[in-house]
Amino acid sequence: MSWDGPLDVSGILTRIGLGKLSRLEPPEPPNHYERQRPGELIHIDVKKLGKISVRGAGHRVTGHRKSQFKVGPKRVGATGWEFVHVCVDDATRLAYVEVLDDEKATTAIAFLRRAVAFYRERGITVERVMTDNGSAYRSAVHAIACRTLRLKHLRTRAYRPRTNGKAERFIKTLLAGWAYGAIYRSSAERQAALSGWVDWYNTRRPHGSLSHKPPEARLNELNNVVGSYS
Repeated sequence: MSWDGPLDVSGILTRIGLGKLSRLEPPEPPNHYERQRPGELIHIDVKKLGKISVRGAGHRVTGHRKSQFKVGPKRVGATGWEFVHVCVDDATRLAYVEVLDDEKATTAIAFLRRAVAFYRERGITVERVMTDNGSAYRSAVHAIACRTLRLKHLRTRAYRPRTNGKAERFIKTLLAGWAYGAIYRSSAERQAALSGWVDWYNTRRPHGSLSHKPPEARLNELNNVVGSYS
């Protein structure tokens, strides 16, 4: 049986999962790297998280959408957003996290300063910071803040977020263990649980990339290595 009509190549490619040009390109090799010194590079990223409404936990936790309600054809229920700013040290995976109201440049700068102070309190001098290409990180005031803090600012390549993969992987762990790991009655209750979870992550949680040791143990190991050469 033959077909003399026009051939819908685009439709065929879409149906078999090859509708995008990127799907036709060979996969990029893994981009594994690890800095040797604590503070040599920190990764910063932001995750937008829906606030918990008075109707209770959202569908990501409960598995259903009863916490949402309809307005016209759309389901709503989120009472706004909060922004989880995360910072991860490349060498040790030691993490610093805050939940803030937005991701504006001034907010990002204030978070950066507090993150640098957090690491400084643990004997870590931050040298470089890597972020994505969000508007806050491309702003002139952010560049000035980095110069003031004596940080070299690196940004991920366009459409290559995997270069900031340590922050993205940490966010997945954070969401699974903290944000969606329990049922909270309010956003305030969820925020109150954050510091305890981050402390557990830094001091007790075995990390697969650190020979199943927590970040703080990795930091102590690297400090001992540096001390033996001094």
